[in-house]
Amino acid sequence: MKAAALLLAGSMAMAGCASDEPTSSGDSGASGSESGAATEDLKIGLAYDAIGRGDRSFNDSALAGAEAAVEDFGGEYREVTPNEDGSDRAELLAQLAEQGYNPVIAVGFAYDTVITDVAAEFPETTFAQVDGSNTLPDGTSKGDNVTGLLFSAEQGSFLAGAAAALKSESGQIGFIGGVDVPLIQTFQAGYQAGAQAVNPNIVVNVEYISPAGDFSGFNDPARAQILAQGMYSAGTDIVFQVAGGSGTGVFQAAAGAGGRAIGVDSDQYNTVDDPALQAVIMTSMLKRVDNAVLAFVGEFNDGNVEGGTDIVYDLESEGVGLATSGGFIDDIQSDIDGFRQQIIDGEVEVPTTP
Repeated sequence: MKAAALLLAGSMAMAGCASDEPTSSGDSGASGSESGAATEDLKIGLAYDAIGRGDRSFNDSALAGAEAAVEDFGGEYREVTPNEDGSDRAELLAQLAEQGYNPVIAVGFAYDTVITDVAAEFPETTFAQVDGSNTLPDGTSKGDNVTGLLFSAEQGSFLAGAAAALKSESGQIGFIGGVDVPLIQTFQAGYQAGAQAVNPNIVVNVEYISPAGDFSGFNDPARAQILAQGMYSAGTDIVFQVAGGSGTGVFQAAAGAGGRAIGVDSDQYNTVDDPALQAVIMTSMLKRVDNAVLAFVGEFNDGNVEGGTDIVYDLESEGVGLATSGGFIDDIQSDIDGFRQQIIDGEVEVPTTP
């Protein structure tokens, strides 16, 4: 436990920087079988999405999963972060595989265009992609050594939308996405559906920070703040941000306008430092990337990874949900629980496109 605490302290001190050296904790990983389990020390390769460590959301959740895996199974992990335009993503994955890291986990849909080729080049390495299906748009597989780690984000976002509608006093709520791509539109679709299930007449204002192909929207808090300020000024009282590192700008706008905001991926009430920002985060739509990474590494360590498939984490498996920190939604928890059960039971089918 002391070693794990020192590891966490060291990682926080280096926040925002990709690690050039492996980080390790514990003893060697357990021996495994033919499906790619560790035979000596477990070596996890973690290739981040844009921004990398320190986004206090998506990437940091993946890091938490890797840290937990090393604590549970021993071994080490190495982090790498793509350059600003993401042109070195394939190189980073190949670098991890060449250096013997296995499994290699790519964090984010932006690896869709490169992971297939890299996986084919390293058939003995087990790859996983967070937010990326094993199946390509043309129906072909990314490879028998690639597993997609997917989340029913629309289900968790439905609950976020229901919470926003239940708490809204103006009848106007907002959604700010980082990049206008199908994955983020899935959050939008669920959010709108949940809000309309509570109030069919509610107004849902939608903005995206950058268009498809331009990933700067995940790291532009200034632009996010401007968009959110416009929403709050026009009467929106709650904004759901799905914008990675840009989300801080939405929180700042909410604090300035006396509004509320909804975080994403991690419980962002517990990840912001400023009490003024903490006070405006009424809930967060949890996407448990940490649990997915830990579970996948555990399966790999036990020799149980099949590959060539997708694993989907939904409300029933607690892969998505709503945070309750701060107590801001305690008064509507019974309503949220009701919607959650209806979705699990199949009584409510949540759309995945707006």
